[in-house]
Amino acid sequence: MRLQLRRRLTRRLGRSAAALAAATAVVAAPTGLHAAHAAAPTAPAAASAGAGYWHTNGRQILDEANQPVRIAGINWFGFETGNYVAHGLWSRDYKSMIDQMKSLGYNTIRMPYSDDIFKGTQPASINTSGGMNADLAGLNSLQVMDKLVGYAGSVGLKVILDRHRPDSGGQSALWYTSAVPESTWLANLKSIAARYAGNTAVVGIDLHNEPHDPACWGCGDTATDWRLAAQRGGEAVLSANSKLLIFVEGVQTFNGSSTWWGGNLQGAGQYPVQLSVPNRVVYSAHDYATSVAQQPWFSDPSFPANMPAIWDKNWGYLFKQDIAPVWVGEFGTTLQSTTDQQWLKALVQYLRPTAQYGADSLSWTFWSWNPNSGDTGGILNDDWTTVNTVKDGYLADIKAPGFGGTGGGGGDTTVPSTPAGLTVTGTTASSISLSWTAATDNTGVTGYDVYRGSAKVATATATSYTDSGLTAATAYSYTVRARDAAGNVSAASTAVTATTAPAGSNAGCTAALTLNDWGTGLTANVTVTNTGTTPTKSWKVVWQWPTGLKVTGSWSADVQQSGQTVSAANLAYNGVLAPAGSTTFGVQATRTDSGAVATAVPTCTATS
Repeated sequence: MRLQLRRRLTRRLGRSAAALAAATAVVAAPTGLHAAHAAAPTAPAAASAGAGYWHTNGRQILDEANQPVRIAGINWFGFETGNYVAHGLWSRDYKSMIDQMKSLGYNTIRMPYSDDIFKGTQPASINTSGGMNADLAGLNSLQVMDKLVGYAGSVGLKVILDRHRPDSGGQSALWYTSAVPESTWLANLKSIAARYAGNTAVVGIDLHNEPHDPACWGCGDTATDWRLAAQRGGEAVLSANSKLLIFVEGVQTFNGSSTWWGGNLQGAGQYPVQLSVPNRVVYSAHDYATSVAQQPWFSDPSFPANMPAIWDKNWGYLFKQDIAPVWVGEFGTTLQSTTDQQWLKALVQYLRPTAQYGADSLSWTFWSWNPNSGDTGGILNDDWTTVNTVKDGYLADIKAPGFGGTGGGGGDTTVPSTPAGLTVTGTTASSISLSWTAATDNTGVTGYDVYRGSAKVATATATSYTDSGLTAATAYSYTVRARDAAGNVSAASTAVTATTAPAGSNAGCTAALTLNDWGTGLTANVTVTNTGTTPTKSWKVVWQWPTGLKVTGSWSADVQQSGQTVSAANLAYNGVLAPAGSTTFGVQATRTDSGAVATAVPTCTATS
């Protein structure tokens, strides 16, 4: 389920030939920023840097202990679309994706949203089967954002919230539209700043994504002057949380010179954004390659050697002249053409390798984590799991140390709810299978500790577990406790007792599920295979479906649905399966929620 986003091909440029010519008239400048600063290169920032809220000093971003930090992150989009939630949750648990971002060396998430989410929107396409995203069930968009922010902070990632669009319908040139006036923009900026006040995982807000013509910088017209609007937006944010950074993107055109939407900060030196709270402004530029659109500099005979001068003119001078920090909030490419490969290599070098310059470097968040950005692709491949290692590899030199976990700001002390419904789902002579209902938590359950008697035997990430290596014909007692990212542990569940089968009984089975899905409904065919060495007497298959899928019929099994749990037990004639033997049953379901995902991983237990 992938939403192809043709984000920029027809909307980033839209300028005259004269403006294009002006964009190429770049004043000679140093070929990079490496020699542009008199100070000697600093050592890389300590891994402990990044604590608390951040502020600026000249061209650097500093943490609460005045240690320099480098934002080296990734864009994870979706809240700004008609799904009203970060994409990919139809395929994976949000914690596993955030953990993967961290493991790859990204330390910050830029999270786009639209003003629609302040209307109580309900997210679409969240898969909660099999315990996946279980703590997101029933939440609205802002509540899901709370969960993502909380977990990101708990594992040491920072978050920059990006007001990407006035509504999910599309990007706007100005920060307001007829349907979403400036007053709404300001009120919602203040609202989201207040929502995360005290949560140091959120370090700042990007006020509006990619202002472009007729947006101007320093023209003095309050209806179109983005610099003046950014001051009003910044004050709205700071009135709710004076410690946040204010990220201000550029425009498209300044004094007849044009570049990418949001990428022109030529006027910021002459007309700076001035706020009542000092040391809060970070300027943000966007830059792209030919997979997004052609630009005249890509066909210049001197390409790619011409690129540092272009970047210097549009935004790099702010860093070089120690005016303010610069964050390249978006840059990306499909990386299919030689030109794009040369562009990305040059840009990475321009942003200053961390090993050489440490945190005295330009900050960045790559576009995008998502594979479903139509003109750039993502760090993840289309399966939403494996990594585009070539693309990720280009960024290796500018990745930076992570930050200490925030625990959601102020320390998370809320204990998860107690797991309920602990049930024995199967036994063999050497194993006992268990399942239970997902627990809930204010920042999200990360796992379940399974106890056999008083001894912890496992930590499971799903709501089921099979305890193996047991003694035949022996009774065992089990309880389960939920654990969250901060290490808080719930009370123990109600205990259950099960007895393993007699010696010599070696039952086991697997279940494979295939779908015939026509949108409003589907059928699922399930094949049960005896994997044991003795014939089965009975079998049972269990899987999780979202509540938007309702079982309406079945054949060759006794099928029951309770909430998200679907269970199927054999009938009198097909419970006995010889070793390696199999049988098939089927289920018909109706989709009452168009976003309900039908994929499932069934578990099978058997007796012999």
